[in-house]
Amino acid sequence: MSFTPPPPFTTRPQLRGTFGMVAATHTTAAAVAQAVLERGGNAFDAACAGGFTLHVAEPHLNGPGGDLVGLFQAAGADEPTVLMGQGPAPAAATIDHFRAEGLDLVPGAGALAAAIPGAVDAWLILLRDHGTWELSDVLSYAIGYARDGHPLLPQAAATIDRVADLFRESWPTSADLWLVDGAAPAAGALHRNPAYAAVLERLVAAGAHAASRAERIDAARREWSTGLVARAASAFAAVPHRHSTGGEHAGLIDEADFAGFEAGYERPLRARFRGRTVFKAGGWTQGPALLEALRILDPLEDALLDPATPDGAHTIIETLKLVLADRDAHFGDGSQVEWLLTDSATDSRRRQLGDAASAQWRPATAPDGSAWQPSLRRPDGTVVPGTGEPTVAKSGETRGDTCQIDVVDRWGNIVAVTPSGGWLQSSPAIPELGFCLGTRLQVAWLDPASPSALAPGRRPRTTLSPTLIHDGDTTIALGTPGGDQQDQWQLPMIVRMLAGGYSAQEAIDAPTLHTTAMVDSFWPRTWTPTGAVVEDRIGAAVIDGLRSRGHDVVLAGEWALGRLCAVGRDRATGAVWAAANPRGMQSYAAGR
Repeated sequence: MSFTPPPPFTTRPQLRGTFGMVAATHTTAAAVAQAVLERGGNAFDAACAGGFTLHVAEPHLNGPGGDLVGLFQAAGADEPTVLMGQGPAPAAATIDHFRAEGLDLVPGAGALAAAIPGAVDAWLILLRDHGTWELSDVLSYAIGYARDGHPLLPQAAATIDRVADLFRESWPTSADLWLVDGAAPAAGALHRNPAYAAVLERLVAAGAHAASRAERIDAARREWSTGLVARAASAFAAVPHRHSTGGEHAGLIDEADFAGFEAGYERPLRARFRGRTVFKAGGWTQGPALLEALRILDPLEDALLDPATPDGAHTIIETLKLVLADRDAHFGDGSQVEWLLTDSATDSRRRQLGDAASAQWRPATAPDGSAWQPSLRRPDGTVVPGTGEPTVAKSGETRGDTCQIDVVDRWGNIVAVTPSGGWLQSSPAIPELGFCLGTRLQVAWLDPASPSALAPGRRPRTTLSPTLIHDGDTTIALGTPGGDQQDQWQLPMIVRMLAGGYSAQEAIDAPTLHTTAMVDSFWPRTWTPTGAVVEDRIGAAVIDGLRSRGHDVVLAGEWALGRLCAVGRDRATGAVWAAANPRGMQSYAAGR
């Protein structure tokens, strides 16, 4: 049986050329990155310029106080490299401290949940080591938009409106930055952030007298980690303020935490699927869950992989339940998770796939006999403004997402980066800086037995999860926002491309699905045992088939799930391509 063929119509063409391509979750970031390519910059220059622009263009989805994970392959390199931009917990962030504050979970909003910001330093080391442009040129786009204004997306305006009461009543500095005469701004209104423009200008000025391009960028990194940002953020966070719990707490991050962090590089993990090699970051991310899913699915017949059929949709959902249980039982900073990708482990997990929807939380048992179990909290319907990763509601209703930018150039450099955190609703805005701290510590557990337990200097197990694929002569870079759904939405896309023969644009456009039968990574960390969310376009046969197998199916709407972007390059011909997601009407690809 062959895969269900893609429809003859796609929402946009898959762009093809030979010069360079960009795909991003915001049109302005895509345009900025392509402008850098047109001016002679390489993929890394372009990604950095677009990444800083995303701080201004999608402030409800990411910010300078947040984090990122990237995967890239430089021209001539044999394999990809992980760009590690996830800061760890501050030195004072102990489980005992949080327990003493009367907490059983890390809050979903407020500076107590702040990890050390990692995104900015990661962008800067990528530019230093693999880019060609001066920092002043790379940052000029973001500085211009921050100082002169950028139109607010409808989703950004809606996000501000949802948290306007919180801002007015409890976070006055955020009200000063984001509200207009005490009210949420209109969609499309120009928003200016001169404080953030000044922060970026300080980074440029820090290296004005340095002798080389690399030294100028390192001077900017020192300014970020030891200058105004570290001083102002630490002092501001230390003042007690309202958190998602409803109580007031002081943040723990201090100047020494900023000074002690550096972004860096790591080797990726990999797995084979249908003759291709898929690369992900390590067990401090959720990325290995996608590799495990692909290993489980690899030997199955196409009929059991096709998301457009009842059998395929069921198999994918049940596989996702298994690998996400493994994520929560075994993943964390320092965890060795390669055993989950072995033949014995994936064969065992494959045998657990049944004909009916499982209502059990079923992690694999590690070779040492361990399998940590979190508390399984069912949703109670409570919504607290400002909390969680701005991704999708359990119903599939879009509340916002993370960001994504992918770039490939004519020299063969390719990069995928997923920035997130530090969104405007995560904690109060720091007046001198024009941004707030992130809340990534909320994915850490206050249980020392957890592989992702909160501990000073330990990275929280992040959901950020870009992907690189080697498909013969073609290298593919892709990713999506979506919190716990990031690898869930990537799985049907990759299966459709590598097993079903879809183009990237066809696979992005195709109706998709995900499960909610996993422990939510974000506060208040709930679990829905048989939950499945699907786009209505997936069809009555699939929907009825899932329900008949015991899945609790929620219809998300016609075009609701995923914000996938992808670029690729054929090494043999030099041809490049790009594809972007139509959902939300803000992602775009550009290139020639």
